[in-house]
Amino acid sequence: MTSATAQQTESRILNIAAYKFVQLDNLQQRRETLKALCDNLGLRGTILLSPEGINLFLAGGPNEVEQFLGTLRSDPAFANLETKDSYSTTQPFRRMLVRLKKEIIAFGIDGIAPEERTSPKLPAQELRKWLDEGRPVRLLDVRNDYEFELGTFAGAEQLDIEHFREFPKAIEKLPEDAKQVPLVMFCTGGIRCEKAGPLMERAGFQEVYQLDGGILKYFEECGDAHYNGSCFVFDGRVALDPQLQPTGNILCFVCQAVLSEAEFNSDKFKIGKSCPKCYKTPQEQHQQRVATRASQLRELAATQPGCTPYTGIRRMHVPRKLAGLPLIEFLTQWHPPTPRQAWLDWIAQGRILQMSSRYDVLGVATAETLVKEGECFEQQLPDTIEPAINPLIDLLYEDQSLVVVNKPAPLPVHPSGRYNRNSLTSLLAPLYPNESLRIAHRLDAATSGVVVLCRKYQASRFVQPQFAAQTVEKQYVAQVHGHPAWDSMQCDAPISAKPSAAGGRKIDSAGQSAATEFHVLRRLPDGTSLLKVTPLSGRTHQIRLHACHLGHPLVGDALYPSGDVTAESNQLRSSELSSELSSGSQAPPTQTLRLHAASITLQHPDTRSPIVFTAPMPAWAERA
Repeated sequence: MTSATAQQTESRILNIAAYKFVQLDNLQQRRETLKALCDNLGLRGTILLSPEGINLFLAGGPNEVEQFLGTLRSDPAFANLETKDSYSTTQPFRRMLVRLKKEIIAFGIDGIAPEERTSPKLPAQELRKWLDEGRPVRLLDVRNDYEFELGTFAGAEQLDIEHFREFPKAIEKLPEDAKQVPLVMFCTGGIRCEKAGPLMERAGFQEVYQLDGGILKYFEECGDAHYNGSCFVFDGRVALDPQLQPTGNILCFVCQAVLSEAEFNSDKFKIGKSCPKCYKTPQEQHQQRVATRASQLRELAATQPGCTPYTGIRRMHVPRKLAGLPLIEFLTQWHPPTPRQAWLDWIAQGRILQMSSRYDVLGVATAETLVKEGECFEQQLPDTIEPAINPLIDLLYEDQSLVVVNKPAPLPVHPSGRYNRNSLTSLLAPLYPNESLRIAHRLDAATSGVVVLCRKYQASRFVQPQFAAQTVEKQYVAQVHGHPAWDSMQCDAPISAKPSAAGGRKIDSAGQSAATEFHVLRRLPDGTSLLKVTPLSGRTHQIRLHACHLGHPLVGDALYPSGDVTAESNQLRSSELSSELSSGSQAPPTQTLRLHAASITLQHPDTRSPIVFTAPMPAWAERA
C-alpha cells in the first residue's frame, strides 16, 4: 500500500478502493465474517461479493484499515489484493454494507470471465510516457455521462452512456478504423475495464489496453498530467482532484448530478427536491406526472384484468316495494331474466350471503329468509371472466379537479352487466388512490371519445349540472349508411322515456323532447357518409336513434339498424371475439359502432371559464 505523507498528517480517515476477480464460494459465510470484522474495526463503506469476486470501498482509521486488509489477505483468494488509497478529514460513508450480487460489476454479457483472462494492463507511468511522446493512441472513457462531465484525459472519447450496461451497444457506434489502432480504456478504479476489454477484443478491436488501477491510480502516481478536471468517486466526497483531495462538489440527491459551487448556489437548487440540472417548472412537472400516469394506465389496461378468472361479487339492496318477501321471491323480481331455478341452485350452494351495512358477512341466506328494506345480499360468482375490451385509453388532461380521457371502444365507463374490472373507472381507480373519481356524463361502451371525470365532490357538483342543464357543447363524428340528400339537417323527434325489453328507445310523440343537428362532412365511395353531429339535448341513444329515424343508421349499430341492413352485419359477433382471444391475438377488439365523441366544451369548476377537451379521431374516421 502506498500513501501520501502530507495527507496523512492532515487527515485521519484512510479511504481504500479495491477489487479482484476470483471464483468465490460460501458467499453467505464470507458476508457474515466480513460484516463482523468491519463492525468491530469501526469501518464504513460497501463490500460486494459475488461468485466472480469482490469489490470494496471502505473508510476508517489507518490502523483499522490496515488490520482489515491483513485479515482479508490472509485468505488465499485475496492474498495479492491491491488497493487505491486516499485520505480525508471526514468519514465519507454513512454505514457499513456487505452485499451479495450476481456480478460485482453489472454487465449482462455471458462468456466474459476476467478471473480467467482480461486485456493487457498498462501501468499509469507507461500511459503518461506514451502521452508525453505523442504516441498515436485512442483514449476511451468507459464511465457514465455524469462522471465524464467532471473530468477526463485530454482528447479522450466518450460513449454517451448513462449506465455501464449500455456499454456493449455503445461500442457498436465506434468507427471501424478505431479497431486498427492502439486503444487505452479507463475508468475510476479499473474494474469496469476488466470486462470491457475482453468484449472489445471479441468485437474485433486489435490492440486493447486497460489503464491499470484506473484514474485513481494514475492520480496517485502521475498527478494531473494530461488530465483535465476531477474524478467522480462513489462516496460522500463526490469527486477527487488529481491530488486525491475532495473538490467540494455536491451531489444532487434527486438526479445524482454533480454540482459546482455556482449550481449549488442557484435558486433552482432545493435540497432533496431539485438542482439546476433536473429542475422543472410547475408546468413541466405537471406534464411529467400526466405522461407517467398515462403510461401506467395503458400498461394496466393492456393486462385486461377482468379476463383473468376471479370470484365476482354482485350486491343486491332490497327496495321498499320488495320488502317482506321471501328471499327467493325478492331475487326473481329483482332480476327477472335469471331463471328461478338458477337462484335456488345458487342459494343451495351457499353463494347468496346476507351482509351487514358495512358489507361484513352475517351468514348464508336461505330461500325462505324474509328480506327487509335496505338490507343487502351478496351473490358470489366464482370463475368470473369478463369480455375483452379495447385497452388503448389516452389520458387527455388532468388537473386538481378533472381527469379527461379518450375512451376507446368497446369499453364501458363504469361496472355494469358482465363488466367490472374491465371498465374505465375500475382501471383508473389504482392510479388515483384515496380518490373517488365521479363520472360527469354518460358515454356508451360502444362509443369512443371524450369522457370527463371529477376528482373532487365540489367539482362534480359544478360540472354534472352543466350536463343535466344541457349547457355543455358536444361534438360527435359518426359514419352512417347511405348518402343523405341533405347537407345539414336537424332532427327534433321526441324519444321514449322508458327503455324497451331489448334495452333500446324509440321515437314516441308522447316522449321527451330531443334535438340533434347533422352535417355531412364526406360522402364515401362505399355507400356510407361521415357526419358531424351536435346533440342539442342529452337523451339516451339520441344520436343513434335520430340517425336511424332519418333513414341513415350508424354503421355498426345492431340496436337501431335500417330495414336493409341486418343486425348480423353490424355487430361484433361473439364468435369472432372468442376467436381473437383463443388465438392469443394482442390486437384489442375493434370498434364496431362508428360513433366518436370528438369534443366537449364546459365551464371549468375552478376557473369558471370555458375549456375545450378534444379527442383524436379513431382510425375508421381518419380513413373515411
